[in-house]
Amino acid sequence: MTDLFDQVEPQRVPLAERMRPKSLDEIAGQAHLVGPGKPLRLAFTARKPHSMILWGPPGVGKTTLARLMAQGFDAEFVALSAVFSGVKEIREAIQQAQAAKARGRHTILFVDEVHRFNKAQQDAFLPFVEQGLVTFIGATTENPSFEVNSALLSRAAVYVLEPLDAAALAGLFERARRVACPDLLFEDDARERLIGFADGDARRLMNLLEQVQTAAETASVNPVTPAFVDEALSRNLRRFDKGGEAFYDQISALHKSVRGSHPDASLYWLCRMLDGGADPHYLGRRLVRMAVEDIGLADPRALEIALNACVTYERLGSPEGELALAAAVVYLACAAKSNAVYRAYNAARAFVKQDASRPVPLHLRNAPTRLMKELGYGKAYRYAHDEPDAYAAGETYLPDGIGEPGWYQPTTRGLEIRIQEKLARLQALDRAAGGQGDSGAEGFEPVSGARGDPP
Repeated sequence: MTDLFDQVEPQRVPLAERMRPKSLDEIAGQAHLVGPGKPLRLAFTARKPHSMILWGPPGVGKTTLARLMAQGFDAEFVALSAVFSGVKEIREAIQQAQAAKARGRHTILFVDEVHRFNKAQQDAFLPFVEQGLVTFIGATTENPSFEVNSALLSRAAVYVLEPLDAAALAGLFERARRVACPDLLFEDDARERLIGFADGDARRLMNLLEQVQTAAETASVNPVTPAFVDEALSRNLRRFDKGGEAFYDQISALHKSVRGSHPDASLYWLCRMLDGGADPHYLGRRLVRMAVEDIGLADPRALEIALNACVTYERLGSPEGELALAAAVVYLACAAKSNAVYRAYNAARAFVKQDASRPVPLHLRNAPTRLMKELGYGKAYRYAHDEPDAYAAGETYLPDGIGEPGWYQPTTRGLEIRIQEKLARLQALDRAAGGQGDSGAEGFEPVSGARGDPP
């Protein structure tokens, strides 16, 4: 097999390619897969290839592992990229595998970014995997549970590759420096800064090292300082796919940190997402959702503050408007928490979805015409403002046949302490009037220690 860089002068081959491991022992990290007694090490030792999905972020060795398997199993290596390939390329790859079989050689078919193939394209591999014509290896940065169809997934083992930790990247950095620029020295803080910018990605580390090397040679700088690293490199973008799993993992972490009342963690995840390129408008919308879902009436100001943060960002843009988002996320994290409204809404919605279309009771109907009045529309309706305490004790507001469901159950946190107290008082008025009422407070007792008049 001819490699893409075979005809290129060695010094012009990208450093990431020159540093590509030639054996399992040279792979940085992934000890849980390639260490002694681990799954891929055992497969290499047994020389028994099997189809697999390699799932992990960029630059952690997915392509390298696939190439090493072809080498270790003495097989043909046919590579496709789902970004650039279609049915024509798939057909050509299968033809190559059939030709290799005729020569007595097995084929490892590597599909990079396999999640970008649609279901029909993924299905196209199935018969050839089942026939044993190819060993299929797919690489993906996305969760295969969602992005790889079940038929293909059931025929492949899934291996999860982890981002490289600082120790693995430090070792890789030193090896690469000796290969690419042995005379260029780095201050300790400069090396750590470069490793931090790599963000767990070995390929990115190699590319950053090359950029710094070129800049240092041009500026006659030696040793490299942290300030020079910052000057030489363009703005760092963290590993962050705006539509991928990393995005949803991080928004989940932000939401759960707010719900868990941890302002520092909430700020951390907000800044991570902003640093990674998340749309601040999207983040603002999520803050509004957190305010209504996890805080609700325990602190109604939370919704107002979240909405105001969105408006402020609209007015100021970035970076000034991001401070308003930060203020909102801290307030939400510190606010009293209640999902009582969220649960009540879901319960009411579920009930309405399965229930019949009950008629509106006559006394609640509007009566704008004489005929409607003659039919009893609005008859015996009690106007609450004309009643003591502006409350029609004993009145009913639900359709006939529905008892008091008690969907809304205020918590004993924040403003809901006072809401709970008020509903309990209204229920007592209903009992005194001999009716059920619709306060939704059945079973509530006033909470001692609540201060101020009920709302």
